[in-house]
Amino acid sequence: MTPRILLATAPVPGGDPLRLFQRGDDYFITLGHSELMTSRLSGSEEALADMACDRLRDDAAPHLLIGGYGMGFTLRAALARLGANARVTVAELVPEIIDWARGPMAALTAGCLDDPRVDLVLGDVGAVIGDATRRYDAILLDVDNGPDGLTRTGNDRIYSPAGLARAKAALRPGGILAIWSAAPDVRFTRQLKDAGFAVEEAAVRARANGKGGRHVIWFARTA
Repeated sequence: MTPRILLATAPVPGGDPLRLFQRGDDYFITLGHSELMTSRLSGSEEALADMACDRLRDDAAPHLLIGGYGMGFTLRAALARLGANARVTVAELVPEIIDWARGPMAALTAGCLDDPRVDLVLGDVGAVIGDATRRYDAILLDVDNGPDGLTRTGNDRIYSPAGLARAKAALRPGGILAIWSAAPDVRFTRQLKDAGFAVEEAAVRARANGKGGRHVIWFARTA
């Protein structure tokens, strides 16, 4: 059996460290004993971008905010769908994630961070959202395991009623807040509706080939 090799470790503000492993051609990012992401499973992260782009009202020059670079699946899928006049802001809290993307996982990154349509912000996506008013056509969040924070307790603020109100204010009229989750959450669906969003919940497969476990994406639209 091919051994799993620890390549690097990264501190997470307010949380446990992340670890990057490689086994053959596959990469894994873990938190403690939990596997947060792997290069073998990209389907639901790509669906986050594809399905959000399907729902854009302004598809000529939209501005998207992606919270959490991860392994870049969502960013690459968005860039493949968007035209030359689009803008994509990527907010990543952990600088080492970007170092890994440009270093050991450079082949996986495929140059997406150097795309002229991309602006990279090293910081908390919650702060980026809070600084914006009617700026984004879509906000795509994959910063944790879903609304129930796993990586760091600070992520809970993004999904709180106050955090959802800030996201709503950061979106243009008709904008989309798209949120990835490892599992359904009836309470959070109700919370989105209480925040004044029109909510659609979609089940998507973990693998790009349509197989694997089921993940959930909420698409919450402003009026």
